[in-house]
Amino acid sequence: MTETIENLRDFNYYKLNTNKHVLVEYIWIDGTGERLRSKTKVYDTAIKSLEDVEWWTFDGSSTDQAITKFSEIFLKPVCMVRDPFRGDPHKFVLCETYKPDRKTPARFNFRWIAEKIMQEANECDPWFGVEQEYFMLKRTGTTHLWPLGWPIGGFPYPQGRYYCSIGERNNFGRALSEAHQRACLQAGLKLSGINSEVAPSQWEFQIGIAHGIEAGDHLWLARYILERLGEEFGIDINYDPKPIQGDWNGTGAHCNFSTNKTREVGGYEYIKEFILPLLEKNHQKMMLLYGLNNEARLTGKHETGEYNQFSWGDGSRGCSIRVPIITKELGKGYLEDRRPSANMDPYLVCSALVDATCMNGKNLMTLIELFAESLKQL
Repeated sequence: MTETIENLRDFNYYKLNTNKHVLVEYIWIDGTGERLRSKTKVYDTAIKSLEDVEWWTFDGSSTDQAITKFSEIFLKPVCMVRDPFRGDPHKFVLCETYKPDRKTPARFNFRWIAEKIMQEANECDPWFGVEQEYFMLKRTGTTHLWPLGWPIGGFPYPQGRYYCSIGERNNFGRALSEAHQRACLQAGLKLSGINSEVAPSQWEFQIGIAHGIEAGDHLWLARYILERLGEEFGIDINYDPKPIQGDWNGTGAHCNFSTNKTREVGGYEYIKEFILPLLEKNHQKMMLLYGLNNEARLTGKHETGEYNQFSWGDGSRGCSIRVPIITKELGKGYLEDRRPSANMDPYLVCSALVDATCMNGKNLMTLIELFAESLKQL
């Protein structure tokens, strides 16, 4: 790579030469709704399951989740995987956040309602595959960021040559993407692939096939690992739906979705006759849950449909919903929701898809109200 890699270091991985301690990294979504925080707790007992991990607290006034006068926020462990940096027996634990009563969800905690919806729709057996796109940005000077490999303050050759590319003139950031893939697999996450995307220094990783709530859990943990690796490479991870204005693709998080009925014989017709009308009916509501500033990306150009108009097509990448050709050929399978932006919360998106198609949209307004409440300033 021609770009200079700054701050390449191995500070995360010094060997812990003791069998007496387990380091547990508590991870949570902060008051931006898009970023993660974490801190480490040292245990002197074996950690075999979530039941072995205690609730903990943090200063919510420093994460925009509480005011200083009432700043304690509780961390409830909900998903545990291996720590790919420290190695066994150390753990990553994804947590839900709660106010001091331990019952009221803190700002941007939507996992609790997502789990409720998934449990209620359990008979539908929803499966997900999320295609998380992102840009790699480098610092120029002290404050400004620009895509990795791009001329500082300028633009590279037009997009097209960079998608699934190889070669030094086309591919920027493979080392970080490869490191991310391996760390996620080491952790035990359901990461199914990576590829460079249409714009230079734009990449994608895929989570899935994931069942129910684990789609959101695994995607958030994969984002965390990517950010941690970015620290080492001196690369900032950007999920803005349209980080570069002009003739460049925006950044999305396409969500592949299926139910037991779409996967059965006749599933293609079921998608056309039942699923798609429900998605069209609930289009405007669902768009409110699919990421902030998404209208800048969904213009009907650059492989997108239009923000305010529902559309679908067999094998089409210029619409709201793509029904893959393989689904049509087999007469069963899945659909791809191309509307979610890269900065979306997977708990909201996956819940909205399940609720709209399996539960007649009865919880959509609740999801919208919860999201709107979290967006309010404290």
